[in-house]
Amino acid sequence: MEKKTVTTKGINNVCKHNIRAIHDALDIIGGKWKISIISCLTFQSMRYSELLREVEGISGKMLSRELKELEFNQLIIREVIDTQPITVQYQLTSYGETLKHLTLTIADWGLNHRKKIIG
Repeated sequence: MEKKTVTTKGINNVCKHNIRAIHDALDIIGGKWKISIISCLTFQSMRYSELLREVEGISGKMLSRELKELEFNQLIIREVIDTQPITVQYQLTSYGETLKHLTLTIADWGLNHRKKIIG
């Protein structure tokens, strides 16, 4: 079997490809709030008021904006439940569920970083 060598040009192409993919991902889930919202929804569906309470520091206006963007990108669905008064719940789509591992990995890294820096 022939051994393949990776040239500098090949490494640069892989690097550019990965950077482009990372930028695409961060365009969708980046920012201060989206990954926190997604993380909350990986555990259970939640009402707007529950998300507002769980995601500390987010304003109502910002939460509305972020939920609309996440829904547009097919990561969450907004479900209107026919109750009195009407209840609206948000939950991850099956596509959004693919981010669960990523949110857990980021949380683990953050905890380890906190231990390393703070002690």
